[in-house]
This record gives sequence, C-alpha cells and structure tokens, in this order.
Amino acid sequence: MKDIPVHLLKERATSGLEIARFLEGDMPKDDEPIGAHRDDHYIFFVLEGGSASLMIDFHEIEFQSANLYYVLPGQVHHRIKNDGAFGWFIAIDTMLISTDYRTIFENQLLLQQPFSLNDTQARHCKSLLSLLYEKYREDDQGTFYLSVVHSLLQSFLGIAAACYSQTGNERLALSRPAQLAQQFKKLLVEHVRELKSPSTYAVKLHVSESYLNEALKKATGFSVSYWIRQEIILEAKRLLYYSQLNVKEIAHMLGYEDHAYFSRFFKKAEGITPLAFRADYRK
Repeated sequence: MKDIPVHLLKERATSGLEIARFLEGDMPKDDEPIGAHRDDHYIFFVLEGGSASLMIDFHEIEFQSANLYYVLPGQVHHRIKNDGAFGWFIAIDTMLISTDYRTIFENQLLLQQPFSLNDTQARHCKSLLSLLYEKYREDDQGTFYLSVVHSLLQSFLGIAAACYSQTGNERLALSRPAQLAQQFKKLLVEHVRELKSPSTYAVKLHVSESYLNEALKKATGFSVSYWIRQEIILEAKRLLYYSQLNVKEIAHMLGYEDHAYFSRFFKKAEGITPLAFRADYRK
C-alpha cells in the first residue's frame, strides 16, 4: 500500500447519507473497509450496548454502552475490537452539516472523546435514528423522500452538536501542525468565497506556503489546495441544494467570473455537473 486509502461516500450513496444498524455478533462484510483508512465524510456512532474500540490517529478510543462518537473527514482510523457491541453507524456528506455544527465538532480536535448519553438523550437518539433508518430504506423515488430523510438527519446532528457543545472535555495538547490546521480551516470557512490561493492563507497565518502545506499534510493527510477545493465544492453543493440561485449566480457568488469554468471545475471534482447534482439531490 503506497498511501493510506481514502474512502469516498459518493461511491456508496447518492443521498449524501448512509445509515446502518449493527447488531451483537455482526461480522464485517467482505467489502467493509476495516483496515486503516481515511474518509472524505463524517462518521457518527451511537452505541446502545456492548463495548468496542477504534484506533484514531494513533490513539485508541474505547466505547461503552450509550456512547456517542464521530470521526472527522481525514482522520485515519481502523477497528481494534468489537465485544458484542450494537448500535448505529451513520456516514454523512460534509455538505449536509451546517457551519455552526462543524465548528463544534471540529473544535474538539485533536481528539474528540466519546460522549456519554444520559437516559433521555439515549432514548431520543434511538427513536430518531430508528425513524431515520426506516425512511432512508423507503423508495427513494417517493415524494419528498430526500427532504424527509435530510430533515430527520438534521435533527440528529442538532442533538449531537448540542451534546458536544456542553462538554468540557480536556483536549490532547495540540501540536504546531494541528494548531495551524485548525487556524487554516477557520480562515478557509470565513474567506473561501474570495480567497482561493494557498499563498494568501499562508500570509494570513504568518508562515511560508511550503510550511503550511507540510503542516496540513501532517495533521490531516491532505494538502492546502485539497482543502480549498473541498470547501469550494462544499459551498457550491450547499447553494445548489438549499438555494434557488442558478449555476451562473452560484459561480459568481463563489468568486468565479466564468461560470463555464466553474461548471467544469465542479464536474471534475464530483463526476457530475452542478445541474445534475441539484437534480439528484432534489428528486
């Protein structure tokens, strides 16, 4: 293996979401990525019983009954053990997670810890995820299918964000690359519409472009340019899904005078045109 594999959600799901319930004694499927890998999306776990552990960026994380946990895009992880654990697995495209929620989840770095749900929170999560799973498995050609599924997903994300916003978890000491990665991501979210050059972010962070790139690769496994592209595509997806703006207006809003170039940029990244993406997500 020359590099750590990166698993893409779009190869498994067209709705930006994948949800599954795992039961005690379940064995990994043949195509399940159980080796060390990264994901380009968020993963959430809600453990209802049993115990399990993951290795995440060289730290072993233990899970117990009634634990909520998530893995960030880019974090290297693999399963260590699963001792009769059962509960929920949810993979979510970053575009479906609001900036406010992302701020809470990403500010837990450098290593988010499992959150212990109280009885009420655990009951709410179980009920909500059960309903989400039921609706997710319905005919995806049904009226308002995606709207209903995404609305239920937002309710779960709101509960998860509220849980983590209350935590006073002590974070592991941040290395300089991790600190720089956090600062860069914060600037990127704020300025991606007008600033797209790695060198511009390096200047704002008072480091050289080469050092910023090295730090990002060390902390996240991806380059500065990769994260800029990801944030542009994420903003584009949000505008395509949530707004009524046409592609030309979206391109201009994101800082592209040539909307045809923007469409080619989007298609190269996602494999489909902006209009096809909008049609797929709104069907």
